[in-house]
Amino acid sequence: MAIDLTNAIFHDEEKARAFFEEQRWLNGPICPFCGNPEAVKPLAGKSMGPGWFHCGACRDKFTVRVGTVMERSHVPLHKWALAFRIMASSKKGVSAHQLHRMLGTGSYRTAWIMAMRIREAMAPDMDVAGPIGGEGKTLESDETYVGGKAKNAHRSKPIPKKHAVHALVERDGEVRAKHIANVTAKTLRETIQTAKADLSSILNTDAASANVAPGQDFSDYAMVNHAAGEYVKDDGKTHTQSVESFFALLKRGVYGSFHAVSEQHLQRYVDEAAFKWNNRIKLGIDDTMRANAAIKGADGKRLTYRRPDRETAS
Repeated sequence: MAIDLTNAIFHDEEKARAFFEEQRWLNGPICPFCGNPEAVKPLAGKSMGPGWFHCGACRDKFTVRVGTVMERSHVPLHKWALAFRIMASSKKGVSAHQLHRMLGTGSYRTAWIMAMRIREAMAPDMDVAGPIGGEGKTLESDETYVGGKAKNAHRSKPIPKKHAVHALVERDGEVRAKHIANVTAKTLRETIQTAKADLSSILNTDAASANVAPGQDFSDYAMVNHAAGEYVKDDGKTHTQSVESFFALLKRGVYGSFHAVSEQHLQRYVDEAAFKWNNRIKLGIDDTMRANAAIKGADGKRLTYRRPDRETAS
């Protein structure tokens, strides 16, 4: 669904505030400090401005921004609404420079911080996430290396280092992806466990030796030998094409939109790609629903950047 730029939430601050309140508090405001929904009342008077609430239980004041990635941000809410929508609708990502131009933020750094905070909102909450896979379901596990291309590096700069990313995809379902320090059997086993893989699943991998030991943990394990030109076995079921498709989207974002991603921030870009995969059209989720899901994911998260030297080239 295309972005309707005439929608009032993208240019009217009061409409945007009401929109964010509706997305965060479906049944009325809840205190972000004590979690009490019963003792919250709107604050009257012009001194505070619209959108302020007071909790009679803990006696704290708050707005819809408090306790989210938008807390303490001076960027108007209507620009936050558009930023969430643009990032959720951009399949291969959108750079902070492009976001800066489209939103008209005061500086590139403001747009960069907004983008990073939205990626934080898109990050999965593994404490509440359920298992991936299950009996009769197939998981695909693979690793790739992400980083800038040597041919694009300035001659005065060192050749960019590539960093490993592991992904576990449930075929026709979700992905769990993570930047890992190295590709070893021990690391892969720990990462697969962290991803909450259901060991009653069927696991498909390529023929890399590091995959063998983790593969033995599953009820059934099969591999394809890419080095021998094998990509799908004769049964038509054994392959890693789903996880390779996810990596293709991730890399297109890095090479085509961001150009350079530091290891310090790589996981946030991985989380963004995984969020879009898990909220894709094929699963019945359109751009509006995806953007709203990201906004809901902002609840209970904070991200601050205090030093300008932490910026990247994206």
